[in-house]
Amino acid sequence: MPDNQEQFKELLKKNGLKVTTQRIAILEVLSSRPGEHLTAEEIYDLVREKYQDIGLATVYRTIQMLSELDLIDKLNLDDGYVRYEISNKHHDEGCHHHHHLICLDCGNIYTFQDDLLETLETRIGEALGFEVKDHEVKLYGHCKNCRLQNI
Repeated sequence: MPDNQEQFKELLKKNGLKVTTQRIAILEVLSSRPGEHLTAEEIYDLVREKYQDIGLATVYRTIQMLSELDLIDKLNLDDGYVRYEISNKHHDEGCHHHHHLICLDCGNIYTFQDDLLETLETRIGEALGFEVKDHEVKLYGHCKNCRLQNI
């Protein structure tokens, strides 16, 4: 991941932060798992595979700081956990978050990229003068596998 490492180093420097092994490791763990929504404990376990001496408190402090800088996104998917994923805001200017589909039966979380709300955002801007900068969509239902099991 040399390309990602260099991008992460630049993002940290641009935000006035020191480039540390822990920060790079956490960003790498999140970027290497697109579509996954990891808890702090899961991030900790994955980072420890390579850096055994990292502490859980360091992971918590680091993800909090990276979240405040919008380098990673903090998610509440209504399952009792705070989850994190790499932010796409720094890759594509004006890019929105992807959206989440949450199965009410098995609890699996699926993501989809289509930004179907752009037309609505434009209409809101025209009608109300309100400029939408971002949005988050969570749709609840039953995934294909669970629906097939209930037939």
